[in-house]
Amino acid sequence: MSDDWNSVTVIGNRRGGNQGNMSKERQLNLARRQGANISTESKYGAGGNRQGGTSLNTAKLDAETEELKHKTVDLNVGKLIAQGRQAKEMSQKDLATKICEKPQVVTEYEQGKAIPNQAVLAKMERVLGIKLRGKDKGQPLEPKGKKK
Repeated sequence: MSDDWNSVTVIGNRRGGNQGNMSKERQLNLARRQGANISTESKYGAGGNRQGGTSLNTAKLDAETEELKHKTVDLNVGKLIAQGRQAKEMSQKDLATKICEKPQVVTEYEQGKAIPNQAVLAKMERVLGIKLRGKDKGQPLEPKGKKK
């Protein structure tokens, strides 16, 4: 039992000094001085979070001349929304509240700046009672269940 108290456990390598705090460069130089065989490899793609490299598509993107924009709601749809809202004597805020959206969304749709979202358009159709999508835009919305 008394031997356990007197024994000393050494963790790590004592030959090269304190190697845990040394830089990789210093460890390599120390190993070279001691005459050890050294082989170094650089890993492919190491440090993949680097921002400096160029990809193959960079030239294609630079040569691109076409202006790329998101498709926005047609201005006619915006006018239909405004007319339907005014016919029901609602403000943009009232319509937004009824469809559970922000007033800014209704404004963007009316100005034709919004990116079309079918769910939002469907909610507006139900509240306003007019079609905003498809061939017969502006026509009264048929009640659900009455199909030909």
